[in-house]
Amino acid sequence: MDLSRRGFLQAAALTAAASGLTVACGGGSGSGGTKNGKNLTLWYWGGALSDKVVAEARTHFSSQVKLTVASIGGDFKQKLTTTLAAGSSVPDITGIKGEDMASFLPNAGRFLDLNDLGFKKISSQYLDWKTKLAQTEDGKQIGFPIDIGPTALFYRADMFAKAGLPTDPAKVAAEARTWENYFALGAELKKAVPGTHLVNNISSVFNIAVGQGTERFIDKDNHFIGDQDHIRAAWSTALRPYTLGIDAKINDNTWNAAIGKSLSTELGAAWHALDIEQAAPDTKGKWRVCATPGGPANQGGSYLALPKQCRNPEEAFKIISWILSPANDARGFTDAAIFPAAPAAYSMPAMTQPDPFFGGQKVIEVFGPAAKAIPSNYEAPADAAVMAPYFTELSSIEAKGKKPEDAWNDAVSQAKQIARRQGVN
Repeated sequence: MDLSRRGFLQAAALTAAASGLTVACGGGSGSGGTKNGKNLTLWYWGGALSDKVVAEARTHFSSQVKLTVASIGGDFKQKLTTTLAAGSSVPDITGIKGEDMASFLPNAGRFLDLNDLGFKKISSQYLDWKTKLAQTEDGKQIGFPIDIGPTALFYRADMFAKAGLPTDPAKVAAEARTWENYFALGAELKKAVPGTHLVNNISSVFNIAVGQGTERFIDKDNHFIGDQDHIRAAWSTALRPYTLGIDAKINDNTWNAAIGKSLSTELGAAWHALDIEQAAPDTKGKWRVCATPGGPANQGGSYLALPKQCRNPEEAFKIISWILSPANDARGFTDAAIFPAAPAAYSMPAMTQPDPFFGGQKVIEVFGPAAKAIPSNYEAPADAAVMAPYFTELSSIEAKGKKPEDAWNDAVSQAKQIARRQGVN
């Protein structure tokens, strides 16, 4: 599993699978939406927002309300779910992780419709595909987009040069335009620079390959489609690095050591750049970024929402609109590598500066176009739980040498069982 400051890739899916449940919020007191309280609370987790922007929001709105901020550690989703079910001590404003949003939508009545408060008037400032992921079927807007995770290919320019391969981002993107082109580069790299690997594990390839399509594991009619051609194709793509011997098979905490030595490329979202920089500071200037083979996908990215019990909805909406304005979104990228869901931020100075860690490259020139081109796909409430067995079985291939066809059959069988338990047809 990839290590990351947000623990995104498989952790959410595996947790959902272990619980076998989507979010279910029980009854509780508090109608919300009709009060004008002067004390508001905001819940988020470390890295979800710029702490500097949040601190300024407290001052900016101090004449209207007192904003109390809580950075919640541990299992944020579980704490929020439990609090909503109890109906007391509910925050007025809360974060919702992007991978959890689908499981909250069936209980949309627990939140205010942001369109009633003015979101519809400003929604065009935010990426449409991201906004839609927090909408109910009847058009209620539950979440205000914080950020997104457009993917890219991070690569070691020094290793590419040693192998006699192109190092310029545009040229590498052209050479690695398709997955097969990318894997061919990996074979050349390993031959020229023995001991190197192209990918950290095949689950990372599978995750992105699924995200590059418009369908996932459950369709809009609540039917399981995890055994269909689009998922089988993503599975086959993920197997290629394994069969070619260019897979590092890292599914534990050895990633930190490998990223600075044996990994020649890394697939990941914009926020993953900070993980690489923190894990391998000595490689500063050696990395570059280019477009993802096969096209962009999204990994992560979260929302702010207003629970039904919000004590001053109008003022709370003003606060989140200010925190997530394009200008403050750009600052969030500078402060904490939080990639904005507002495209207007992409041309602001905070996001267009050369990045020393990536050899002075302006990485927004890769991530900006990727963000706008991410396909819109339907994510069902049970999607994360249903996806988990595929990760488990891919890891079994790497760790235990399990036959790929047996692993596929077991993944599909387990996914169907999880889907049935969660009411999927």
